[in-house]
Amino acid sequence: MSRHFRQPSCARTNSSIIGTLSQIDLIKYQALGNDYLVLDMPAPLDEIVPVLPLLCDRNRGLGADGLLAFDARAMSVRIFNPDSSEAQKSGNGLRIIAAHAVLEHGAGDRFELKTTDRSNAVLVKARGRSQVVTQLDIGRASFRAADLPARFEGEPDQVELDTAAGTVQAMLVSVGNPHCVVFGQPVTRERCVELGPHLERHPAFPERTNVQLCEVADGFVYIQIWERGAGYTLASGTSASAAAAACMRRGLVDDTVGVVMPGGSLVVHREVDGRLLQTGPARRVYRARVDLADFR
Repeated sequence: MSRHFRQPSCARTNSSIIGTLSQIDLIKYQALGNDYLVLDMPAPLDEIVPVLPLLCDRNRGLGADGLLAFDARAMSVRIFNPDSSEAQKSGNGLRIIAAHAVLEHGAGDRFELKTTDRSNAVLVKARGRSQVVTQLDIGRASFRAADLPARFEGEPDQVELDTAAGTVQAMLVSVGNPHCVVFGQPVTRERCVELGPHLERHPAFPERTNVQLCEVADGFVYIQIWERGAGYTLASGTSASAAAAACMRRGLVDDTVGVVMPGGSLVVHREVDGRLLQTGPARRVYRARVDLADFR
């Protein structure tokens, strides 16, 4: 594990503005079209998080699927959705932070990133001027209702959910955050946008859930994604892992499979011990200095 990092200029700037609570420096990254604003800590999160709905708005702000608050010294990250809620996990978000650690902090080829529930092992597969390809250990998938949480007994391999947009058959999966993998529906943006809001807030999910419309064709898993707290999303690393795990459990695919999303593809591999490894790119897009007073 690499233990040597350099503090970028943006981290020093964020540290210096705690007293003024005015300007912050952000770097935008995207991973298969799933984009996040990255903020180096220390920074005034209590001032920033409330304005995320405007900051992440694609017409009235910078536009993003959320904010990643990164502590380079602790190698830890907190993940915030555009609606200001805090997410448990994001596969693409972790790969973005891995790229940020490499490009901005000089991280080595192997290191770990801490989230709220665990340490996530990262292996750098390739690095360039603005893009880094990493393999990320997502952890083991769970099909227990208690791990989601969800209001079902036992292992919810086959669940029928009634919504205002129709009845669906789904498999419920946790990969550190909750997922509802829907089979037998058209895997289209239109159907995802129609079903997603109803399933996200379905009474079966007291803490809401991520949603994937899923099908297998020609050895690949194809999904459309509705993300908890973010809405329709071009790509999601944990969604790709959850859908792959569901398809593996059903015997529809092998232990290594490509997951195709509107924003691009990830490779998901299941180790003998059940751990899911995902491989894909993340790219730095731009830097921005924001005056928080403009968003109050």
